[in-house]
Amino acid sequence: MTRVTMPIFDLSAAHDAHARPELVADDEAHLAAVADALDREIADLTRRRDDLRKATAGGGQKALDRDLEIHRLSSRLRVLSRFGLDVCLGRIVPDGEQDPLYIGRLNVTDADGEILLIDWRAPAAEPYFGATHAHPMGLASRRRYRWTRGRITDYWDEAFTPDAVADSSALDDQSAFIASLGATRSSRMRDVLGTIQADQDAIIRAGSRGALVVDGGPGTGKTVVALHRAAYLLYSHPRIGRGAGGVLFVGPSSPYLAYVSDVLPSLGEDGAQVCTIADMVPEAAGGVAAYDPAAAVKASPEFNDVIDRAVAYHERPPRGDVHLETEWGLVTISAQDWKAAFDAPTPGTAHNDAREEVWSELMDIVVDAYAGDIPEQGLRRSLRAHSELLSTFSDAWPLLDPAGVVADLWSVPAYLRQCAPQLSESDVEALQREHPREWTRADLPILDAARLRTGDPAEVRVRRQREVALRRQQETMGDVIEKLLDSRDLDDGEGVLPMLQVDDTHNSLIDESQLPHLTPDALAGPFGHVIVDEAQELTDAEWLMLLRRCPSRSFTIVGDRAQARHGFTESWEERLARIGLTTVEQARLRINYRTPSEIMDAAEPVIRSVFPDANVPTSVRDSGIPVVSGEYAELDSILNTWLDAHAEGVACVIGDPSRADTARVRSLSAASSKGLEFDLVVLVEQSESDASIEATVDRYVAMTRATQKLVVLRR
Repeated sequence: MTRVTMPIFDLSAAHDAHARPELVADDEAHLAAVADALDREIADLTRRRDDLRKATAGGGQKALDRDLEIHRLSSRLRVLSRFGLDVCLGRIVPDGEQDPLYIGRLNVTDADGEILLIDWRAPAAEPYFGATHAHPMGLASRRRYRWTRGRITDYWDEAFTPDAVADSSALDDQSAFIASLGATRSSRMRDVLGTIQADQDAIIRAGSRGALVVDGGPGTGKTVVALHRAAYLLYSHPRIGRGAGGVLFVGPSSPYLAYVSDVLPSLGEDGAQVCTIADMVPEAAGGVAAYDPAAAVKASPEFNDVIDRAVAYHERPPRGDVHLETEWGLVTISAQDWKAAFDAPTPGTAHNDAREEVWSELMDIVVDAYAGDIPEQGLRRSLRAHSELLSTFSDAWPLLDPAGVVADLWSVPAYLRQCAPQLSESDVEALQREHPREWTRADLPILDAARLRTGDPAEVRVRRQREVALRRQQETMGDVIEKLLDSRDLDDGEGVLPMLQVDDTHNSLIDESQLPHLTPDALAGPFGHVIVDEAQELTDAEWLMLLRRCPSRSFTIVGDRAQARHGFTESWEERLARIGLTTVEQARLRINYRTPSEIMDAAEPVIRSVFPDANVPTSVRDSGIPVVSGEYAELDSILNTWLDAHAEGVACVIGDPSRADTARVRSLSAASSKGLEFDLVVLVEQSESDASIEATVDRYVAMTRATQKLVVLRR
C-alpha cells in the first residue's frame, strides 16, 4: 500500500532553502491525495482480477475476452506495484495560472475522476520535458523531484517568466541537474525519465512515418531516447500499438539488454519485444562465433537470391509419367499433371506450406481424371497411403529444414556453385566448412532468410498432428451424436437432439485445448515499428532481417557513425537507401550528459585520427578528475583503492579477457561494452600500437563508457 505514514519530503540540511513549508506544503497535500488514489486503484484492480479468476471461463470468445481482461488488469497492477509516490516526476505551472499540473509515469485520477497525475506521454505533459528559457512553451515554472527510497530528497525549480522569478525564493540554475548526472551507476540503467532534456524529448515525440535516424556521440542519451520512444509510440500511436504489431526494440548485445531491462517496465510498458539480432534466429540459441573468415561475402543481400535458388532446387516435378497400382487398377499421373500441381502455390508461399498446397492440388487432379470410374473418397484414401506415391512426392518436393539448406551450401561446393553463380571460386572455397552447423554471426541473416523461404518444419508437423487429432475428435463426436439420434428412448420434446446434426454444432463441441498447437514466434513480426540501437554496426543482410519484420518501413535508427568498428564512410541517407529505406529524416544529439569533459578531451583526438568529421558531443560537466595512465601491474591496486573509497557504483575493466566479473567490477571487451556506462573504467591496452579503424573505434568506445574516472593501462 502507498498510504503516506511519514512526511513525503526528506530534505537534508544542505537543502534548507527548499524545506520551508510555503514551498512544499501544496506538494505534500497533492501527493497525499495521489497516495490515496493509488491505494484505491490497487484495491479495485486486485478485486476485479480476483473475481475474474474465480469466474467460470466458459469457452470460445468469452474465455478469450476474460483472459485478455485479466492480462490487462495484471499489467496495470505490475506497473503500480513498481512504484509508490515516486510515480510522480514533478510539476509544471502554466503562465497565467496558479494551479500546477503534476506529471507522472501514468495517469492517476481521484474518486471523482479528477486528474491528479498526467501521463508523461500525454500532449499536456510535453512542456515538462521540452520547455527551455528560449522556448518556455507557455510555462511559468517547472519543478523536478529527486526520489530516494520513496521520499523526495531534493528538488529543483526553474522559472521561465519574470513573475515566476519574483514569486519564488528557491530557484535553481542547472547546477543541481548537472550534479545529478554524476550519480553512481549500478548493474541496471538508472531511471532518468524525470530528467529527460528538451533535445531528447523532441526526438522521443517525433512522428513515426518512414525512418528517423538519431545520430549522437557517446553520452548523448541515444539509448535513453530509443527506450522512451518505444514507450511513447506504444501509448500515442494506435497504428503501432499492440493491436497493430507493436514495437520491436533491437539492441547490440545480451549485456546491453540486461542493463536496460528495467527501463520499459518502469515506463509502464510491457508490450515491446526486446531482443538482439541473434535472438531472432533459433539456431543461435546455443551461441554463435563472432569471427567468420567469409563474413564479408555473407553480408551481401544477394544471399537472399542464393537461398531462393537453393530451395527451388528441391521443387522439381517428375519428368515422366508415374504409374500407381491400386485396387481399381493402374492409376497414371502424367508429367503435365505433376507440373500443374507444382505451379499451384501462390508466389511467395513458404516451401513447406506450399508443399501442402501442391499435394492437395495433385490429389484433386488425379481424382478429377478418374471421376466416375473410381469412388472419390476411396481413391483419396488409397493415394494418401500409397508408399510409391509418397516416396516420389517426397523426393520431388521434400519437407525442408532451413538450417539444413544453409549447411548444405557450406559443405557441398557443387550445390553452392549452382545456387550462387556470381561467386568466385575463391569465395566458394572460403565458404566451405568442415563443421557447417557451427554457426557464426554472419550466418544468422542467411538462416533467417532460409526459415522465411522454407517455413518452419515444426509448424508443418504440428499442423498435420492437429488435423489428425481434429479428425479423430470429429469422428468420435459423430459416433456419439449418431448413437444419441438413433436412441428411441431420448426425446426431449423440444427438438434439441436433431440440432446435433448441424455441422456448426459438431464444431462447437470440439475441445480446442486438446489439439496440438505451436507457440507463435514472438519475434517474427510483422511489427508496427522497429527501433534499432547501435545501428551503425548492422550489415546489409542484417538490415534485411529487420525490413522483413516491418512492412510499413517505420523505423527509429539510433547510432553513431564514428563508433562503427569497420568504418562508416557514407551518410546515413546513402547507407539506408542502399538497403531500401528511402523516406529518412535525421536528428542529431550533440550534448554529452554522461562523460566528463576531462575524459572527452582525451577521447576526441583518438576518434578524429580516423574519423575527422566525427560527431563528438560537448560535455555539460567537469568532474575535476584527470585521466590517469599507468602499467598493467597496477590494475588490482587501482580497483581495490577505488572499491575501498566508494561504497556504491560499478567499475569495468575493458580489454582484459582473463579477468572474471565480480559483484561490482565487470570485465568486457570494447565491443560488448557499447551502450553501457560505469563509474570507473580501466582500459587495458596492448603495448604494440594498433592504428586500424577497428582498434581505434574500440578505444574510443571504451574510453567514453566512464561517468567519473578513466584509467588507461599499458600491458
